[in-house]
Amino acid sequence: MGTYINKGNNAFCEIVQGEYVDKTGLIAEINAMLNTELRYTCVTRSRRFGKSMAADMLCAYYDKSCDSRDLFDALAIANDASYGKYLNKYPVIYLDITTFVTKYGHDDTLVNHIKEDLTDELLQTYPDITKSPKDDVMDILIKIYDKTHEKFIMIIDEWDAICREYIGDTQKMDDYVKLLRRLFKGNDSKKVFAGAYLTGILPVKRYKTQSALNNFEEYSMVDPAMLAPYFGFTPDEVTELAHKYNADREQLAKWYDGYRLGEEEHIYNPYSVMKAVRRRNYKSYWTATCAYESVADYISMNYDGLKDDIISMIAGGRVHVDTTGFENDPAIIKTKDDVLTILIHLGYLAYDQNQEECYIPNMEVWREMENAVRICDWDIVSKALLNSRKLLDDTIAMDADAVARAIDNVHSEETSILSYNDENSLSCVISIAYYFARNNYIIHRELASGKGFADLVMIPRKNIDKPAIVIELKYNHTIDTAIDQIHQKNYPQKVADYTGEILLVGINYDKETKLHSCKIEKLEK
Repeated sequence: MGTYINKGNNAFCEIVQGEYVDKTGLIAEINAMLNTELRYTCVTRSRRFGKSMAADMLCAYYDKSCDSRDLFDALAIANDASYGKYLNKYPVIYLDITTFVTKYGHDDTLVNHIKEDLTDELLQTYPDITKSPKDDVMDILIKIYDKTHEKFIMIIDEWDAICREYIGDTQKMDDYVKLLRRLFKGNDSKKVFAGAYLTGILPVKRYKTQSALNNFEEYSMVDPAMLAPYFGFTPDEVTELAHKYNADREQLAKWYDGYRLGEEEHIYNPYSVMKAVRRRNYKSYWTATCAYESVADYISMNYDGLKDDIISMIAGGRVHVDTTGFENDPAIIKTKDDVLTILIHLGYLAYDQNQEECYIPNMEVWREMENAVRICDWDIVSKALLNSRKLLDDTIAMDADAVARAIDNVHSEETSILSYNDENSLSCVISIAYYFARNNYIIHRELASGKGFADLVMIPRKNIDKPAIVIELKYNHTIDTAIDQIHQKNYPQKVADYTGEILLVGINYDKETKLHSCKIEKLEK
């Protein structure tokens, strides 16, 4: 077994011996593409979504230097018609680009080292092959094929590590793209490779509208297609894990659900789910893997009202995004849409492909986004988020005057998004003001109820001893009008099954005085 050639199945063996959620259905999808025009596959996901695990799985399955039948016979792929046809039938080339970045990171000839190291091992593995002075990696591979008539499977993990580590280093990037194009473009590539599989965080770099490797089929956070269920956990998989570890299913959903990949309505962050069920501790596990400072760098750019959109999403809203213009290069950020798109690829935003909208998926990411806002020059916003805890306490204490003052402060201190032209703007600021409530409540905006829509309904999470809260917002009316509307449209009936105590909160904004008024009642049953 080599470092790059036929690395064997030890890595996947360790995975299977641990807590393995069966994702071998991916193998069947890749098998169907081998030796066709679709043989080139690029799968990109955010950190900790199982990309490297999938790469190890593919190595173990295809590698002809080992026998992996015992590993796969009890897994889903064993029931597929292609299982035996390709099991341990190919020589496999495996490159983890992060290892080269670590080893040769400061060397301007990093890409040359990749070529040299791979060439050296190819010649050691195939000693009958001789290298001419002008031969490159592809020339060596062609010679091997001509002698053995065996095609390779090539797997590159963290393909984009060079792009991410050396932002702005166009020489390294150009050298690297040239290497990839030499390997995977043209008839020579089809002759040598039965399949090629790239995985990373960012899709293949684009030059204007053209991909540098336009023969690759790409499956990303933006457009995962049929590969969506093989990266991240599905609801059924999380339910099974929760049962096995006696974990709180609702807490897992609150903290790690919310990604929507293609037709999969719910995808969970797998790394964080496994951490949570093993430790019985529900919190953000991203801190150790992707520092929020990198997100702060992007949102600090504040292109074209980006700050307003970030705050709107922190408050639970959604933002339209055009993902088509991003060149898949962190060095080329030109618009707000570029920033939002790269945040989607990084996993800090989820993407609804049907609605073309992005949003913050769950509590884990909310916490990281809040941290990012704190270290940006957004002092007023940070203060509003911190004051949110007191606002909730004042609401539960039925201190209407304190609630009105708090909303006044948010209004006066953040005028850019809180223009107050209509009730929708008022609804947005109320959501921001009650941000802290997300820790203890499931929050619904415009919840269908009775004869109409309640502006904001907060339902206590399981085992949280707090009242449900129904908020009605009015613009240039009265607080009595707001409270009366709650009663008239029977809003509380919608939450009656969730809690024994319900607070009714009416909030009105007076356009003339530019002040809010508030009235809070306890529903008498």
